[in-house]
Amino acid sequence: MATTEAKELSLVGKVELRIALTDSDARLESILNTYLPPLLLKLASDHISVRDKVISICQHVNTRIKAPQIKLPVAGLLKQYKENTNALIRHFDILYIQQGLSRLAVSDRLDLLPLLIHGIHQNCQESVRHTASLFNMFLKLLHSLTLPPRGSTDDIGLRQQFGLMSRGEDAHFIASWIGRLLLFAPDPSKTRMPGLDTEECRFLQLYDNKDTWQPGAAGGMNLVETKVVAVKFLASGAFTDPERLMPALYASTDTNSRLADIGDDMLKRAISAISLEDGEVLNQLFRVYLGSRGTEGSLPARAPLQTRILALLCKSKRATSYRAESIQIVTEGLTLDARNGINASLTTTKGLEASKLRSQIFAYTNWLARVSDPTDVGVIAPSLVSQLRGYIETKGWPTYREELSDNGSNDVNLRSLCYESIGILARASPTETIFDEDLDLLRWLFDSLAADSTSREVGLSIEGALSSVLGAFGGRLGQGLEESLQNLLLHNMQRQPGHTEGSGLKIFRSTQFTAVRFANRCLDFKNTKARWLNIIALGTGTNERRELLEEGRKGLDPYWYRMLNPTRSGSAENIAVETTKYDFPDFVALVEQFFGQDSIWNPFRSPATSVSMSDAYGPAVKFCHHVLLYQGLSPAALTVDSEWERQLEVLVTNDENAREQVKDHLRKMASDNRATAALESLLLAGFNGVVKSNSKPASCGDCLLQLCSLSPDQMVASLAQHVRLLRDSITSTEKSTRQTTSRLFGILASHPDCVEPGLQETMRGFDAKSRSWSNAVGSQYIEVHGAVLAITFYWSRRAFRNASATPVAETSVKPVVDMIIEMLTSSHDKTLLDAAILSVHELGLSGILSPRTLPATHSVSDVFKKLAEHADKGNENAVKALGTFAMQCDEDLAEDAAFKQIINALLKLHNVRDPAIQFAVGEALSYAAVGWHSKALVGAFDVEGDPPPSAVRDISLSSILDIILEECKTTKPALRQASVIWLLCLIQFCGHLPATRSRLRGCQSAFKGFLADRDSLNQETASRGLSLVYEKGDRELKEDLVRDLVGSFTGASANMSGTVSAETQLFEPGALPTGDGSITIYKDIMSLAAEVGNPSLVYKFMSLAANNAIWSSRAAFGRFGLSSIFSDSSVDGYLSQNPKLYPVLFRYRFDPNTNVRNSMNEIWTALVREPTATIDQHFDSIMGDLLKNILGKEWRTRQACCAAIADLVQSRPAAKYGKYIGEIWTLTFKVCDDIKESVRTAAMTLARVLVGILTRSLEAGDSSTRSAGAMLKNVLPFLLSPSGLESPAQDVQAFSLSALLQIIKKSSKSALRPFVPGLVGRLVFLLSSLEPEGIEYIRLRAEQYGVTGQQIDDARLSGVRGSPMLEAIERCLDFLDETSMPDLRGSLENAITNGLGLPSRVGGSRVLVSLATRHNFLFRPHANHFLRLARKQVLDRNDTISASYSAACGYLVRLASDDEILTLFEYCRKLYFESDDERHRLIAGEIVFATSKYATDRFNALAAEILPFTFFAKHDSYDRAKSVFQDTWNETVGGSRTVLLYMQEIIQLALQHLSSPRWALKHTAAFTIAEAINATGDEISDPIAQVIWPGIEKAVDGKTWEGKEKALRAFVRFARAKNVVTEDKGKWAHIQKIMLRESKRNNPAYRQHAMACLAEFVELRETVDLATEVYDITAPIIEDLLAGPEQMDHDMQSGGPPSKTLYETALNEDILGNAQSALLRSIKPMGRANEDLVSSLSRALALTVRTLSENGSRKVHNAIFEAETSLFEKLQKVLRPAVSEPLVAVLSEFVKTLFKSSEQVEQTRIKAAEAAAAFAPLTGMSEQIRTLLIEGIKSARTQERSVTVQQSLERARQAIPDV
Repeated sequence: MATTEAKELSLVGKVELRIALTDSDARLESILNTYLPPLLLKLASDHISVRDKVISICQHVNTRIKAPQIKLPVAGLLKQYKENTNALIRHFDILYIQQGLSRLAVSDRLDLLPLLIHGIHQNCQESVRHTASLFNMFLKLLHSLTLPPRGSTDDIGLRQQFGLMSRGEDAHFIASWIGRLLLFAPDPSKTRMPGLDTEECRFLQLYDNKDTWQPGAAGGMNLVETKVVAVKFLASGAFTDPERLMPALYASTDTNSRLADIGDDMLKRAISAISLEDGEVLNQLFRVYLGSRGTEGSLPARAPLQTRILALLCKSKRATSYRAESIQIVTEGLTLDARNGINASLTTTKGLEASKLRSQIFAYTNWLARVSDPTDVGVIAPSLVSQLRGYIETKGWPTYREELSDNGSNDVNLRSLCYESIGILARASPTETIFDEDLDLLRWLFDSLAADSTSREVGLSIEGALSSVLGAFGGRLGQGLEESLQNLLLHNMQRQPGHTEGSGLKIFRSTQFTAVRFANRCLDFKNTKARWLNIIALGTGTNERRELLEEGRKGLDPYWYRMLNPTRSGSAENIAVETTKYDFPDFVALVEQFFGQDSIWNPFRSPATSVSMSDAYGPAVKFCHHVLLYQGLSPAALTVDSEWERQLEVLVTNDENAREQVKDHLRKMASDNRATAALESLLLAGFNGVVKSNSKPASCGDCLLQLCSLSPDQMVASLAQHVRLLRDSITSTEKSTRQTTSRLFGILASHPDCVEPGLQETMRGFDAKSRSWSNAVGSQYIEVHGAVLAITFYWSRRAFRNASATPVAETSVKPVVDMIIEMLTSSHDKTLLDAAILSVHELGLSGILSPRTLPATHSVSDVFKKLAEHADKGNENAVKALGTFAMQCDEDLAEDAAFKQIINALLKLHNVRDPAIQFAVGEALSYAAVGWHSKALVGAFDVEGDPPPSAVRDISLSSILDIILEECKTTKPALRQASVIWLLCLIQFCGHLPATRSRLRGCQSAFKGFLADRDSLNQETASRGLSLVYEKGDRELKEDLVRDLVGSFTGASANMSGTVSAETQLFEPGALPTGDGSITIYKDIMSLAAEVGNPSLVYKFMSLAANNAIWSSRAAFGRFGLSSIFSDSSVDGYLSQNPKLYPVLFRYRFDPNTNVRNSMNEIWTALVREPTATIDQHFDSIMGDLLKNILGKEWRTRQACCAAIADLVQSRPAAKYGKYIGEIWTLTFKVCDDIKESVRTAAMTLARVLVGILTRSLEAGDSSTRSAGAMLKNVLPFLLSPSGLESPAQDVQAFSLSALLQIIKKSSKSALRPFVPGLVGRLVFLLSSLEPEGIEYIRLRAEQYGVTGQQIDDARLSGVRGSPMLEAIERCLDFLDETSMPDLRGSLENAITNGLGLPSRVGGSRVLVSLATRHNFLFRPHANHFLRLARKQVLDRNDTISASYSAACGYLVRLASDDEILTLFEYCRKLYFESDDERHRLIAGEIVFATSKYATDRFNALAAEILPFTFFAKHDSYDRAKSVFQDTWNETVGGSRTVLLYMQEIIQLALQHLSSPRWALKHTAAFTIAEAINATGDEISDPIAQVIWPGIEKAVDGKTWEGKEKALRAFVRFARAKNVVTEDKGKWAHIQKIMLRESKRNNPAYRQHAMACLAEFVELRETVDLATEVYDITAPIIEDLLAGPEQMDHDMQSGGPPSKTLYETALNEDILGNAQSALLRSIKPMGRANEDLVSSLSRALALTVRTLSENGSRKVHNAIFEAETSLFEKLQKVLRPAVSEPLVAVLSEFVKTLFKSSEQVEQTRIKAAEAAAAFAPLTGMSEQIRTLLIEGIKSARTQERSVTVQQSLERARQAIPDV
């Protein structure tokens, strides 16, 4: 061991000796390069002595290598570090590497990068501290690294070059630490920071090395610049997109735009390359967002980074599985109180950042609710809901308390978001949040809605939350939950705003609407409490919200209930169970709820009590009534649809089978005590509704009347006991009420059990009142009317009840009959006549009134003639009365028989043009012919029992039918219409009788004859009649009728009258308007049957015409429902044999004509039992038919096809119609250009549907499919075409823009990228098309509107910048890649060069700016080309466009080559110097300014080329151009000394243009030289002077011009320079000559400055005396100025009138003062003879004295005294005590001038005193002068008021030397 140690020591000693013997730095460098790495290896020796020896040698080396020129073997040391694991060796290696790195050449440093990076990940695992140093060195090297252009071959090869291709872990390590560097912001007071824990901060700080990030310290770096170079390196090809993700995310949110721009670009690329479902990525995102736990863990990220992270998490489904983290995010997002220590990042976040973060937090909450797995949301939701609810309550609940918050309106907005999030979360996890036993959360939300008065917006948010919760109630509720919900809703229905509940909750707003919504959607239709809530809603009155009343009505309508609660898909069993919620309520339970013992409407409490909630009482009775009727009918009898109520009423009123079913049901109820009680309750409730004066009896009366007419006598017996209570209603002022109540009275009063004692009294009262009819006046007519009807209905119903037993005694009714007949024949009052006629009708039905019972005073003829008279006037009851009267006449067809006369009277009514009368005639004929066998009298018999016996008069019926069939052939219009209506009525009411059935063929023929009629009613009547004929016939007859009809079309059969052809026009023009005329309804109906090849369907389609209002207005002819017709067993056969019916029928369902469309829908509903399955089965044939006919000849077909396709594709998956999508798009666009406007509208609607489908497909991720590409290929050209965005129609433009924006927004890169180049160009073109057409007109006439054209252009520019179109362009640019850029180049160039209008032109410049800033890597290769293109656009006549492209040039310079930039600058110079348009100079300035502002680094790099020009141009005479260049100079130049750097270039440029023929350039050049001289200071070096002299000489040459004084001042400044003054005598003489020449200029404006410059110039050299020359120049000027204005007028500039007081003007004052100053300052005493001096002084004195005495100007006096001060100081230097008398005399006179300023201002007097002080030393030459000065000072001081002047005079006196 000792031997080994000795050997090692020997080797080390030899190295030490070599190092010690080196005598130069070069030798030492060579020795260290060889021996330093091996020497350090000995630090791994096992012997401590060896290690100590090496360390001592290292200490010696450290002292020797301090010289910076000594280079160390850094490469060898680094390699040794990588290969060795000994900590001591590595420590010393690092020390010397750090010390030697900065001494290497740049190329040598960069050669170390691959080695430095290699294995750095492994190095970190071995030693973190050493790796920190390595990473720090890596960052230093990046500052020297020049990266190749992005995407180039060299860039792609960087990863291989640095050895990262095979060592991905090293790349990941470097990328991750660059990311941490981006988060790093040193703060001595903090050991950790957002996103970084303590250890990471120490790593980046080199473990507490304070100088690491101090640029001024040794080895320190600039953190910002380091981040920039690191991010640029990260963006290179050395890294992959997944490795860049997190650093790019950090950089994109950095406040430094240099980092953010690169980060945004990297992030866009990285996001598309990674999966946000990757667990490692999500772990990093959550860690950075939330920070890590512990005192040394990282802090939560900054708010902008958190916002960006949340945006990414909202795209990851897997992120929702991070339950704890998600809860923590929301929890911290809710708390802004820094005292709680929660979310410090958010706590310090203010304003917009905080708002964005909060919004994103709630977006994440919504994402959790929508996307999370049920198990995850089940865990997350309860906690989040609790947190949100707790937050709301901590801020004050139920009302927000401002004192609990520091954020004001922000907290209010947050409160709204909390409520909304609660609703969304609760809906996503209802089991865990809502469906508890007490429905606590739902109850809390209702309480919040009722009492939270924070703001209207908060209230809307609570309603939104409840709407969300409402969606969770889709399934069936358990009994307990249903009970709780019922109680909760009932409680909320009782809340009234302004009330305070027992719990102290003050109600602020009504919750009734929301409660009713919950009742309608959460509780079954059969739930009686839910229906009670609907009734309460209706009882709120019209003062409540309309939607509350509407919601209440919907809850009572089974059709609307089904619409609100559709069945969900599932198994057949589930659907069957779910549909049970549509069941009607149990009638008994419903009545008990509405009118039971506990109800406020309990009818058994007291019949006389008033009914509360009168608005709801009638609907309650009506609903119970309808439920009863519905339950009494068979399930197949009625289909629940939108008109189910009307159908139910019509069915029960007119259908004999339906009435029997209901009667049977009521009889069965009579056997059930509970049911009986319920029915009695309803009857009594209806009765109370009729008799109570404060209710609305109409609906109650109708319901009660119908119930009484259907119920067995035992059920209505109880009401009969209270019949007298109907008296008031019988005499009501409403006619309908009187009639209904009178009929009800007749039913009840005639009841066998009606033994009420008061009935006889009531009848006597009615009898007395009715008999007073002849004496009635005013309102008594109403009472008589009611009394007569009551008596009539009483006796007629008694006759009905006794029809099968004992007839009513004639003696009892004879007075009644006599009175009615008398009233009929004698009264002239309309009310009484109505009562008499109705009574005749009713008594005739009952048999009481007949020819046998007429009074002797009146014959049958008298009665029917009177009735006929009223019938002819349009009285419908009179017509019916004729029919019922004929019922009682004997059948006798003799012309003089009463029966025949009545029939003839009825037939003569055809002249009445009212169709309603003709239908009444038809009914009356059926009465006369068959009596009670007429189906028209089904509802007329309204008591229990059988109708009176009535024989069928076959002969009469046959006769009437024959007459009518004959009349149908007439040509008289009125008779034709009447006859077809009568025929229809007889078939309808008597069609079951043999006489009618035997004539069906003739009826069919008659109806056929009316199909060609021009009267629409005749056509519809005939169409309806044909359907009835077909319905009444048997199978054989139907087949015969079909054959006849086919024969009539084909012409093969002529046995049917009135045949028509397929082209026969059936309707008058306008009868069925279509927008351009009328349609042929008959042809359209027939075409469907013809297309499917089955003529038998014609009869089934005849009901298409039955849509006239007449059918709906008459109960007997209400819509009969086509389902009954199509129940024919042969229908299935038709459909199976004619499958092409489906395509045609489907198309007709969308016919533009409403009648056709409605009828076809009815047919479709009847034919197609399972629409979805049927359409799926025949989808191809339906679609094929629509695509075939969409371009058909008929516009109606084209329009229907558009609507049908829209409906078809919306309800089917894309795979179903995928093969047709291209054809659909193509055909749609063709139809969008249809000649018919309505077709174009339908096509546009279809286009909207297709766009919606496309955007949903793109959003769903189907954009990679070929179908999506095909759709985009079709839709984009259309949207950009003249039919889209360029359409003149505003709505089309709006649609196209919206659709295009949606497509671009929802598309992925792969789908849209192929279209981006063309799309961008077209969008730029179309920017102008979206601008209002009149904007250009307004701009041209801007002054008329009080604005300027530029203001309008500014507004237009603002509109372009905020345009959604520009936003779409930006998104398109985000999809660009290297392959699409060449295509974009051509498209964009075309748009820029050929675009019209300001928006398009400006938009093109904005695109260039975006490409240069946000896509610089892709755009760099094309920057030169577009810079040349933009250069051409700057000359646009519009200033806004020009400025936009000038700015774009500035951005493009960032990426352009140096040569192209120089070309741009040369273009600017050419534009500036060679153009006569001053606007071109402005444009040149704007380009230069934009370059300096947006590409500062490139501008500075080429400053020598552009700064001289900028300096020159900033003196331009055009103010706007001058301002732009001035701004450029100020922004780019640090100080005035920069001018010296470019002096030669500046002067050469100025000299070049001083001789320009353009005055503007000449003047600018002169100003430039002047400013350059001013920037040099007092010292001008000889080289610079040599450069300047030619320029300034030329600048002051020539005649005067405005501003030349600036050049003259600079000339004087140049002459002041010492080297100029002293060294070159010849140059000085020339300068002197120039100065004297300029002083002689006569221009007054210039002369004032020339005199000032002359005064300054004459003092530059003490040895040069110019007194004579100056006197020769100034004396005439002074003399002229003092002479008066008439002497100076000739000096004025031409063009203006002479001034009358020129010598008093400021101009002349300046000239005079400056001339006097120059004169006095020009006297140089030094070296002059006494006589010469006296002469000069005398001349000057004379002019001075005169000036002081004749000119009182302050300026002039000040100038004289200042000049005298200068003169006296010069005299002090040369005069001696012995002076001549002449000189004393002259000086004495100068003393006198000093005290002539007593009348001047204080400033002037001070200057005079200062001049006296300057003169004081001269008094030693002469006592005379001394005495004179002393006396003058003394006198002036005595008179002086100013202390300041007195002090100045005192200083002057003290300056006088003692004798």
